[in-house]
Amino acid sequence: MRTSLSTALAAPHRRGTHPSRDVRRAAAYVIRPTGRGILREVTDTPARIRVLLVDDHAVVRRGLRGFLELQDDIEVVGEGEDGTQAVALAQQHHPDVILMDLLMPKMDGLTAIATIKQASPEVEIVAVTSFIEEEKVTAALEAGASGYLLKDAEAEEVADAIRAAFAGEVHLDPAVARLLAQRMRARKEEEPVEPLTAREKEVLAQLAKGASNKEIAYELDITERTARTHVSNILGKLGLASRTQAALWAVEHKLA
Repeated sequence: MRTSLSTALAAPHRRGTHPSRDVRRAAAYVIRPTGRGILREVTDTPARIRVLLVDDHAVVRRGLRGFLELQDDIEVVGEGEDGTQAVALAQQHHPDVILMDLLMPKMDGLTAIATIKQASPEVEIVAVTSFIEEEKVTAALEAGASGYLLKDAEAEEVADAIRAAFAGEVHLDPAVARLLAQRMRARKEEEPVEPLTAREKEVLAQLAKGASNKEIAYELDITERTARTHVSNILGKLGLASRTQAALWAVEHKLA
């Protein structure tokens, strides 16, 4: 049985128990990279995922913390109520993953995501909001978010999104994934006016795996500068604005 965040708060859970996530895993859309960190070996003392919670509603933060503290592999290291605090707390606590609300006072989530990613690109950020708006979804992913969840997501899905981000995966709420897929299908199905070269298709396939420019260069035996040029050319030819959109395009067109 799936457990909502509010139900998880009210139920008498014991620390260390993990609700079943099989149903949610089947529904989610995940891009799995072969680059950094996807396989994390289990040891006797596995590292816990350090999470920062950012939301302007204290009750939401309390609910998230209450559930996440039941997870053996997740540690909540701090809370913030606006984007300005998020930036400061990210520098102070150096979290692995940040759950970031998009609509907040002083500094909104989108600005905070971009600011944090510029200063600490290794920090993974999952955007959380109440509504599906294509513009906000795209803006969050372009700013550097590695996931996008709705606030009515199941509690287990929130934990799984954190784990996915920590593993270097892009985790999208199923409804968000459908929105992006529909947008992709709305584009012309044929090849772009200027077709992709064989090398660009290879680079695009690497993008679909979540690879960085450095990883692409290593895999294809090219320089990082050349990899960056290929990525730029691909985005231009496909009329896309971000690497994440390119990855989704590759999946949609079965290049991944």
